[in-house]
Amino acid sequence: MTAPAGKLPGNGDSSFSTADRFHLTGPSLRLDSRTHAFRHDLADIALAGRIIASHYARPLMRSCGAHASYVRTEPDSEAPAVTELLPGEDFAVLEYAGGWAWGYCAADHVVGYVEAIGLAAPLKPTHIVCERCAPVAADEGIMSPVLASLPMGARLHGEGHVAWLTRAYGCVSLSHLRRVDEHDSDPVLVAERLIGAPFLPGGRTHNGIDAAGLVQLSLGLCGFAVPRLPDQLHGLGEAVPEAAPLHRGDLVLVDGGAGLMVDDLLMIHASACAGKVTVEPVAMLDRPGLARRRLPI
Repeated sequence: MTAPAGKLPGNGDSSFSTADRFHLTGPSLRLDSRTHAFRHDLADIALAGRIIASHYARPLMRSCGAHASYVRTEPDSEAPAVTELLPGEDFAVLEYAGGWAWGYCAADHVVGYVEAIGLAAPLKPTHIVCERCAPVAADEGIMSPVLASLPMGARLHGEGHVAWLTRAYGCVSLSHLRRVDEHDSDPVLVAERLIGAPFLPGGRTHNGIDAAGLVQLSLGLCGFAVPRLPDQLHGLGEAVPEAAPLHRGDLVLVDGGAGLMVDDLLMIHASACAGKVTVEPVAMLDRPGLARRRLPI
């Protein structure tokens, strides 16, 4: 429901009007609205003093619930997805209205709208799904029925008992998990677990993933914080000279796409042409605008 007349947008007491607190003059700074949460009527309080908005709000931290949720450009289930929030990942809410939460993903600051029903109170995660997906069983019995599954990168809070992590919504085998303070060592091996996953703009799971999402997820499980948007990836690592050979784990970027080198010839990426995560010769993408980056792996 939208804010009633006379009420400020945002999260109740966390929101205030610029007229009540201070006055800004001059033009707002030019900030990227994809990763800085501001609209003409409302902005993140962290941007106060940097841009002009009618009101500012302090973020209210929430967590993605049991199912992955798309972060969309508009509060509409048909609007394009800019990214996907995985279970257990945090989302900073600046406004609830009409069944939608507007804010940004805590990990990479991507701004958008998430269906409010998909958010829950945050819990400090203890484990993360490190396989393609993790079945959720009704109990710890070996023949227990599978209730659902969690995607790679999902964060869980629970207690381990022998071979299982027990949660309020079911049990997950520890063979599909690792502790959040442990990391994979090879992002290419992580990406290979998703071979065959459908290409899907904005996606970040085995049910659908895009090129930048695959890179972010693979490097994230290896302990590297990576931006979500394709153009932001150009700032990672160091440029590889055109005449230099590529190495395993090197990042290749072209036309909004991204991939990781498997060796000096092959790359793994979520291909829009192939419609899935696949391994292909990098020579197929060798065209003007190709960027090659070496990461500190």
